[in-house]
Amino acid sequence: MSGIVSTLVEAWDELRIHKLRVLLALIGVAVAVTAITGITAAVQMMNQAFREQAERYNGRDVTLMATAYQRWSGDMVATTSTTPDPAVFEAAYTRVVEQYGIEHWSRVGWGQAPFRFPTGTQMVQLQVVDPAFGVINRFQTTDGRWFADSDVERLAPAVVVNETFWKALGEPALDTHPTIVLGGPTPVRAEVIGVYASSWDQEPPAAYALTDHVNRWTASNEGYGPPELRMWVPPEMAEELQPLITRDLMALLPGYDVNVYPNEYYNALDSATKWVVLGVGGFALLLGGLGLVNIALVTVRHRIREIGIRRSFGATSGRVFFGVLMESVVATVVAGLVGVVIAVAIIKNIPVERVFGGGIEDMPPFPLSAAMIGMACATGVGALAGLIPATVAVRVKVIDAIRY
Repeated sequence: MSGIVSTLVEAWDELRIHKLRVLLALIGVAVAVTAITGITAAVQMMNQAFREQAERYNGRDVTLMATAYQRWSGDMVATTSTTPDPAVFEAAYTRVVEQYGIEHWSRVGWGQAPFRFPTGTQMVQLQVVDPAFGVINRFQTTDGRWFADSDVERLAPAVVVNETFWKALGEPALDTHPTIVLGGPTPVRAEVIGVYASSWDQEPPAAYALTDHVNRWTASNEGYGPPELRMWVPPEMAEELQPLITRDLMALLPGYDVNVYPNEYYNALDSATKWVVLGVGGFALLLGGLGLVNIALVTVRHRIREIGIRRSFGATSGRVFFGVLMESVVATVVAGLVGVVIAVAIIKNIPVERVFGGGIEDMPPFPLSAAMIGMACATGVGALAGLIPATVAVRVKVIDAIRY
């Protein structure tokens, strides 16, 4: 153990003596390690940003989606009524989620509803959901709030609208509890409790409403069709639950065919892209290592007399080899530490909103694996860069070294 420590101390002393020569080579190594570490961490952050964006459309990983369709006979005559009964689906869905202990679930339906704006009545795209939809789909509002469980029992319906809807309403402050009449056979005044960003500039007015509110205050559910059921389940249980839920819903919904399928997440930054980017950083690291090899060779040539004297006093070939090798390793480790620190500082100060185009709710910590990869690359380059000078030092003959 004392031999290793003394070798490390000796290597550090040599670096201090030749610090001006080594510094130029280590700058390239530090920059390359910064690039590799920063890219590895940034890729993880970008993956998280893309994942959350995908979850806002398809639900979290893993969300099981159950859809029901009316069963048709061979002569294309429906075996059930053309208007689904909301109570039947509510009872079936509630029984299934309670049976399997699913905490986050939501019915999802689509349709249109007339809203009475100051400029006149207009049909609005209406998505009918439950409060848990906001958790499953990471729903974000720009103003106000999403539905809470307590909103189900409100004496008047509530809606969450897009910015186009809000502007057509006159952009009222939400703390004034603005309302709008939801038309139809039984008009009712609904309160706007939240506003969310429009998907594109010319998006028409759209809104979210609670399923219980629509069933309670709408005379019929014509145009909405059977609601979809979304269930956020543990990933390890998704494959097991899929056939069981399909079987149970088929039994609870006679006359309907049921399809249960998981949402699919597409990783825009696949492993191939990651390795290409890391390859560029590895090439830069290799260039820094070559510079370090040149500096180390020059240094060894100037230290031939010193090496010969050490050999004459009993220093073994292994000790000389290990000492010269550790000089490069210690140098690149120090450069690697500097590169990792710089990478951490850069990643921690990235303006997420500007770079990724949206906030990350679950900000991942700086990945330890990225720092380990950077340090491993730096140490590996140092070892490779020290092999040639160490081999040259071992082959020096004592008598020739002394004469030199």
